[in-house]
Amino acid sequence: MVNNDWKDILKLEFGKEYYKKLDKFIQSEYKSKAIFPIKEEIFYAFEMCSFRNTKVVIIGQDPYHNFNQAHGLAFSVLRGNKIPPSLKNIYKELESDLEIKTPNHGELTSWAEEGVLLLNTILTVEHNKPLSHKGKGWETFTDTIIKILNQDDRPKVFVLWGNNAIAKKVLITNKHHKILTSSHPSPFSARYSFLGSRVFSNINAFLRKTNQTEISFKIK
Repeated sequence: MVNNDWKDILKLEFGKEYYKKLDKFIQSEYKSKAIFPIKEEIFYAFEMCSFRNTKVVIIGQDPYHNFNQAHGLAFSVLRGNKIPPSLKNIYKELESDLEIKTPNHGELTSWAEEGVLLLNTILTVEHNKPLSHKGKGWETFTDTIIKILNQDDRPKVFVLWGNNAIAKKVLITNKHHKILTSSHPSPFSARYSFLGSRVFSNINAFLRKTNQTEISFKIK
């Protein structure tokens, strides 16, 4: 469970009726099906990136749906897996933008430790059934997290890739924050506006402007 400053924030949500219903559904799913990530890593994004340390929020959709891939961070995949196509394009843009060479794995924990909250809008999924936990309550939970981050005046960058993430723009109303949008890094859409967007240098330009430490974006 999360043991940083997210703990009390999450505890408030856990006590709400919608979440109790969601939790009942999730517990049942884990007992009878293969669900990802493992139960202990559902909230890994919050464990690795405290509320106070969050400077960048990258919004994904739902976890990878094959064994031993998902571990609670959007776009990140456990070591030992092939780098997924969207992440390949993220790495391609990273190399083009900041000259950071593509690593041999797809685990983004080092980004989370630097202050990047890698937040999926749906936090669990059934094996081989993408979006199988859509509409069960996770969207209410993660919308609340986005609203709480928005209410905090410490300047943050919200990175919205693709229509699903861009739909969350209405939740980000605080003038202290920066919103960066583009097409999704998926091979189907990356060419429209993701590749060449220089998203990483744009993030760091805003952090510099607001007197914050830049993110190195090096993958360790």
